[in-house]
Amino acid sequence: MNEHIIPDASSLHGWRKSTYSGNEGGSCIEVLDGYPTGVPVRDSKAPQGPALVFPSAGWTSFLSAVKDGTLPG
Repeated sequence: MNEHIIPDASSLHGWRKSTYSGNEGGSCIEVLDGYPTGVPVRDSKAPQGPALVFPSAGWTSFLSAVKDGTLPG
């Protein structure tokens, strides 16, 4: 198995959505904290689908860029 992809993300428990996500059922991602090799991210509309695992440092940098508005557009 490729360590950057989890083929069936529903096999893991503890997924959480962003606090910015509404309850309208729209597009959203979910993340899983405490995964040993990084931060798994999946599409909330496809919980049985794959999850991508990002290195923890890369995920932290991405979140910082989103929060401070420096993410290239």
